[in-house]
Amino acid sequence: QVQLVESGGGLVQAGDSLRLSCTASGRTFSSYNVGWFRQAPGKEREFVAAISWSDSSTYYEDSVKGRFTISRDNAKNTVYLQMNSLKPEDTAVYYCASKGGYGVGTHERDYDYWGQGTQVTVSS
Repeated sequence: QVQLVESGGGLVQAGDSLRLSCTASGRTFSSYNVGWFRQAPGKEREFVAAISWSDSSTYYEDSVKGRFTISRDNAKNTVYLQMNSLKPEDTAVYYCASKGGYGVGTHERDYDYWGQGTQVTVSS
């Protein structure tokens, strides 16, 4: 089993940057694909970005392309989400999730383990 803990959220102004971290414990993180999702108040949880374990290929939701970057440091068992040029519509609770096997997923059902989430609030 994998335990995931997110950190790095906070309150920022539009245009600012934040870096979220997702740190794993329990099993070797390097063989897991990792995704970031977010859930705004009153909305369903949505895919943000993902990174594969096999070749570190990355995938992004259209609204964050060019602003967000996902990366991983397997030595630290950590995946990062660098968020630049933040907008008020990026306000949400951000979750990281992991899945084994080949191929990343863009749906909640694709992932097996989830963190507890970290709040990101962007003021205008």
